[in-house]
Amino acid sequence: MTTTPEAIHGYIAAGIECTHLEVEGDGQHFTAVIVSNAFAGKRPIQRHQIVYAALGDRMREEIHALSMKTLTPEEFKG
Repeated sequence: MTTTPEAIHGYIAAGIECTHLEVEGDGQHFTAVIVSNAFAGKRPIQRHQIVYAALGDRMREEIHALSMKTLTPEEFKG
């Protein structure tokens, strides 16, 4: 089963309240821009852990590579 950007978008949106979310990819490698208030006051590794938690086992089973930008709404506007 090939994972789509739309599926990853749905997984992230279901686990994190986002103000902006973009996901692109080719079925193997994906990039995401994730903007959420949940990232406020968090270091980059903590932000990625929030996303990994939302994706759960899918990171091991379905998603082979995910490059992400994790921003707060203020950082995104900047």
